[in-house]
Amino acid sequence: MTIQQIKQRFEILGTSPLLDRAIDTAMQVAPTDISVLVSGESGVGKEVFPQIIHLLSARKHGEYIAVNCGAIPEGTIDSELFGHEKGSFTGAHEARKGYFEVANGGTIFLDEVAELPLQTQVRLLRVLETGEYIKVGSSKVQKTDVRIVAATNVDIPEAISREKFREDLYYRLNTVPINLAPLRERKEDIHLFFRKFAADFADKYRMPTIKLNEEAQGMLSSYRWPGNVRQIKNVAEQISVIEENRNINKEVLSKYLPESQGDNLPILFSKSRAETGNLSDREILYKILFDMKNDVTDLKKLVYGMLQGRDGSQGVSQEGQEILKDMIKATDAESSSAEVLKPEEFQQSVPAREEDPSPNKSLEEMQEVEEIIEESLSLQDMEIELIQKALVKHKSNKSAANELGISERTLYRKIKEYNIK
Repeated sequence: MTIQQIKQRFEILGTSPLLDRAIDTAMQVAPTDISVLVSGESGVGKEVFPQIIHLLSARKHGEYIAVNCGAIPEGTIDSELFGHEKGSFTGAHEARKGYFEVANGGTIFLDEVAELPLQTQVRLLRVLETGEYIKVGSSKVQKTDVRIVAATNVDIPEAISREKFREDLYYRLNTVPINLAPLRERKEDIHLFFRKFAADFADKYRMPTIKLNEEAQGMLSSYRWPGNVRQIKNVAEQISVIEENRNINKEVLSKYLPESQGDNLPILFSKSRAETGNLSDREILYKILFDMKNDVTDLKKLVYGMLQGRDGSQGVSQEGQEILKDMIKATDAESSSAEVLKPEEFQQSVPAREEDPSPNKSLEEMQEVEEIIEESLSLQDMEIELIQKALVKHKSNKSAANELGISERTLYRKIKEYNIK
């Protein structure tokens, strides 16, 4: 089969060379039995590639089972994957076959594989290396012949550094990597997706198809689409249902595009996750430090202006002293460990300008009197604070998890671990 035939068979839309390369890699690896790891952001369509690999493999007549590892509770996932014996745990009223037994001779797709508990990762590694597994509650070793294709939107090397994922398992799964580029890197495909979804919803709801004018098309292509294909489908459906005028301009389209895309951090983030909301602990720390740097820069400018005085006189102006008082109150409220100069002490620390006619004098003075604020840089404290803010903002675990870029199960585990009320 050709790439174009694969696109037609699985209804894959897009003309980007990055997409074509990913499909070609899947076609090349399909006839073999080696493991494949499909990576990419949420919503790029990773679930199609295991189906392509299975269809073009010698196992196409065998079972194909897709397992969402993030949706199965931690206490039952071993039973789901490997099966259990009768009476092995409370509620095990009869023996049960696991997915690896049912899919013998076929393919198993492990979606969100990075969500697997470490204990389950050990069991999975044994299956990959020897084809052996043991049912829960049994001591009998069983064999299986299963081809494993995994997918994740998590930066696994980062998860390995945080001891959330086994390095040996990563290298076993990642024999052949397939990376799906986010929609913002496939700008030629963005309008194609929108037109396709707009036509589908027009047919579904029996109404005229919405059309974008030239300016709206430009906005559509320049938007980052953090939710990728899933998000653009959602936007197309909203506009199709809500807007009476079927000719959509830039102003109308902007109402359906979240403005949060402006909060980007360049360079400090890995390319695959820099522009998404799925932040690791390290990335959260980078973001906080980056914001702190901006705050310090603004503070220096403010202090420099106060040193000069609004009326050209020496020392701190009356307005500057009032601002300093407000800053002291705000700082005391946020951190008891802060050391801030009082206005009177600040005034005394500033020598008369006549002592040194040098134009750089005030900059030197500013550095001498710069306040030092000791902030807690504990990753755990930052993570707790972000989780609390997300829960207060959304009032829903699911929405909060989406905001934080983690699964709802992971959020629940962290709430329990940190005892967040």
